[in-house]
Amino acid sequence: MAVVPARAAGPDGVPRGTPAAATALDIPPGVTAGVAVFDRQTGAFTEQHNARTRFRSASVVKLLIALDHLWNRGPDYTLPADDRARLDTMLRASDDASASYYWSRNGGGAIVDRMVSRLGLADTAGPPAGHPGAWGYTALSAADTVRIYRYLLDGAPEPVRTLVMGDLRQSTRCGTDGFDQRFGIPASFERPWAVKQGWSGFGDSDDCTDTAAVTGARSGSPAPSAAGARAAVGADDVDLTQRALHTTGTVGAADRSIVAVYTLQPTSTSFGAAYTHLGRLVRSLDVPGAVRPAGTWFGTWGSDVRVRAGTTTSATALTELPAGVEVLIRCQKQGQRVEVPPYVNDWWAYLPLYGGYVTNIYVRSPDNRLPDVPLC
Repeated sequence: MAVVPARAAGPDGVPRGTPAAATALDIPPGVTAGVAVFDRQTGAFTEQHNARTRFRSASVVKLLIALDHLWNRGPDYTLPADDRARLDTMLRASDDASASYYWSRNGGGAIVDRMVSRLGLADTAGPPAGHPGAWGYTALSAADTVRIYRYLLDGAPEPVRTLVMGDLRQSTRCGTDGFDQRFGIPASFERPWAVKQGWSGFGDSDDCTDTAAVTGARSGSPAPSAAGARAAVGADDVDLTQRALHTTGTVGAADRSIVAVYTLQPTSTSFGAAYTHLGRLVRSLDVPGAVRPAGTWFGTWGSDVRVRAGTTTSATALTELPAGVEVLIRCQKQGQRVEVPPYVNDWWAYLPLYGGYVTNIYVRSPDNRLPDVPLC
């Protein structure tokens, strides 16, 4: 496996580009990141930063849970209908109850041990001894995550590759636990992409709604939960307390690039802020084959901000934005006048990621009409 040198750090500790034309990774203060971007066309890494650092996996471990469950089911690798539905929900909508089911049924930490041996993973380890049921505490690195995807794309039996990658291409906008999954890769690049996301430590949420989501049981167990894992004493080199937000997957035609970005963020960080930090980091990466969406990024304020199908408050509410999240705006148009004292505004912004509009009142800008944003 060819590897290019990791980006060199400048005097302030921020990675600098290699070669010199590349830009620095955008890692906000207080955020710990592990990054690996692998170009399958050239067989080389275009980005590496703390690529061997181990993070608690949150829901990214569901890739290993799925591969282990499918491992000895050849030659056709078919599953009973109810089993297939459960696996689909786990991979597409990051359903925690499904992961806990497989974890219990297939031996818990032995799943990780088997997959480490099968795939030759160097940094991966099961949960700490005191938390055998906490599958989200499995240790993973960005480098090992690239290896997992390389196996899926280039080594796995075709039925396994089709099943797993097919589910990742159909990742729902909302997880079954109510968190928005469109952070990182899906927010930063146009399709085609395939993703498995991970989040941990943000508590409970029911903000994200998506009529296209795969239905599944909502997680109620705090220890193994990918979205609500609580602080605990565990492995010395894996942080179990800070808030984790990870984006992993493939980007571009024919899965040109494999992207793995892990972040740990201070416990005071809101989900919307963590979403924004991760997005800025992903957008600073060199990802061959990626197509970046047109538009301008703006901050937002307020909570329970609804994205609507049209430019009126009576239009269908498609979802709610994570509080304070940065959003991509493609265009704007005038619509219903909205009042949120002391503000009044009749301009609405179109958010391509969500396929709908928000009133400009909640967009951080000094003017009602956003600067340098075209008309819809």
